[in-house]
Amino acid sequence: MDTKNFFLTKSKLKELKKEYEELIVLEKQKSSEGEAPKIFESEDLNPDFVNFQDDLNFLRSRIDDLKNVFENHILIKNPPKDKKNVIDLGAKVKIDIDGQKDEFMIVGTLEANPMLGKISNESPVGAALIGHKVGDEIIVPSPVKTIYKIKSIKYEIS
Repeated sequence: MDTKNFFLTKSKLKELKKEYEELIVLEKQKSSEGEAPKIFESEDLNPDFVNFQDDLNFLRSRIDDLKNVFENHILIKNPPKDKKNVIDLGAKVKIDIDGQKDEFMIVGTLEANPMLGKISNESPVGAALIGHKVGDEIIVPSPVKTIYKIKSIKYEIS
């Protein structure tokens, strides 16, 4: 089975590590406080116990997911000077779409948030732009023919 690599900026990695540490503390608290409800209530399974187990399983699942990210992450770094004119992960790209101007940063899937101007390298637009330069025009595969003209490329990775 192939393992998936997760592309992250330093700031996103730091954010995920903080979440991981908080979840570990929460899991220990839940497991050790003797807070677990009894399994049976009279002859029936106690619904509080089922909810408690679901919460604990959810916590453990998220902790395992984060461990997987930490074991398989690749930091997004600024490219060498001779490659800064080509779009890659971490690039902040200004584009023109049919006269409309837009700007976004290309990041890994875990960091993508179009509302914050961050699109994934695996999204149709992100994948189509990678490897291109200022002045290139790219048609993104979609039901509507949309032409993206690259206006500028900048790298400001945190």
